[in-house]
Amino acid sequence: MADKIVVAGVSVDTRHWIGGERVASADTFTDNSPIDGAALGEIARGGPVEARAAVAAAKAAFPGWAATSRAERARLLHAIADGVEKRIEELAIVETTDNGALLRSHRRGVMPRVAHNFRFFADWLLTLEHEDFETRGHANHVSWDPAGPCVLITPWNAPLMLATWKVAPALAAGNTVVLKPAEWSPLTASLLADIAAEAGLPAGVLNVVQGYGAEIGDALTSDPDVRRISFTGSVPTAERIAVSAAANLTPLSLELGGKSPLLVFADADLDLAVDLAVEQYDNAGQVCLAATRFLVEEPVAEEFTRRFVEKATALKQGDPRDEATDIGPNIHPRQLEKIDGFVRRAIAAGARAVIGGHREDGQYYAPTLLTDVAQDSEVVQEEVFGPVLTLQTFADEEEAVRLANDTRFGLAATLATGDRERAERVTARLVAGTVWVNCFFVRDLQAPFGGSRLSGVGREGGTWSFDFYCDLKNTVTAPGGWNDHG
Repeated sequence: MADKIVVAGVSVDTRHWIGGERVASADTFTDNSPIDGAALGEIARGGPVEARAAVAAAKAAFPGWAATSRAERARLLHAIADGVEKRIEELAIVETTDNGALLRSHRRGVMPRVAHNFRFFADWLLTLEHEDFETRGHANHVSWDPAGPCVLITPWNAPLMLATWKVAPALAAGNTVVLKPAEWSPLTASLLADIAAEAGLPAGVLNVVQGYGAEIGDALTSDPDVRRISFTGSVPTAERIAVSAAANLTPLSLELGGKSPLLVFADADLDLAVDLAVEQYDNAGQVCLAATRFLVEEPVAEEFTRRFVEKATALKQGDPRDEATDIGPNIHPRQLEKIDGFVRRAIAAGARAVIGGHREDGQYYAPTLLTDVAQDSEVVQEEVFGPVLTLQTFADEEEAVRLANDTRFGLAATLATGDRERAERVTARLVAGTVWVNCFFVRDLQAPFGGSRLSGVGREGGTWSFDFYCDLKNTVTAPGGWNDHG
């Protein structure tokens, strides 16, 4: 196996990064581009041996990193951000080639956000304090102690951005990290290891191991030296991780699937509502937060649908490296088959495809809108994770809330209305970790992020991230009683 491959002119090391060194594996797996299906190269395929080595390296590096001052940790995180910013174009083209998301989005939004992830948590660390208080004259002081080695398992739909959303606060908190990227999009995690090393991050503080699912995941999540596990992905995988972590009572943060609603009331700005609706095709529908269920008030449903179809059919689907492309490919043939299966079963059950409903050439699926779907149908209840949306109507506010909350999930919700009081009433009743009112995908890193029900466990962001990645300690000191040594 070649130690490096060249992707769109960028050299990427295909080996693991463990203890500050590149480590090969006896086995490999093939990484293919979703753009044209071409093989990008053979990637080191780790298993229990590599998992244990990475955790051992993180454990060995932990005491020194935990003892590093906040100021120095922050400086190094800013140095990593500097490295990201110097390589935005390289990171953007590699990630687009590897996972098929739009190059223009990676250049202008995603990769700058990667750098911001490190800068934000570096700066937040320096201001992190709990207010001291007294209990019957005793002083209470709350502090954040680094927890230990953290295993971070990240998804394929926004590989580097979602990885650094976890890596940055874990490192800022004084923990060491083992990052396991998704096997369908592993390349930018390897580049991140290079950037961190160039920034001066000590050996073993960040480790990157690659491999297929449970082959390496079980060994990572069951290791007794791991003190935190953060995972973004599917509910079935989260269930497996939870069972694995239970033996050691390892704390978990889980950001899982969604089946989020977009509620459009008759008093909404309909042009805005349609814009919000079309935005749900972002990243070929491979966004956990996407509002895939349109719930539209009956008086405006016909006009909303007409305007939506007009705007959605104008979207350009094609090569994500083309500046004019709006929708790229789906990540993998297996994912494409899953998406198509949802649609075929829905149509067989009586749904109507207003637009789309079929595959295109290669790994592309036509943007689809399904109507005449039952509330208890599979396509309404289960996450498709592709460019497939459904539309239902409601008669009044009560029915809108009932339909919106009637799934197993609770990750997000989007609301379009011109009535401020209605927005407040409905928002208060929606089961969701995030609610957007007359907007979508506006995220501030200081806000709590996570899901309700099967959409996840815990919250991260701002102080919530440090609460998770640290062991909080309260020191209670009695008044007086000190020996005075002058």
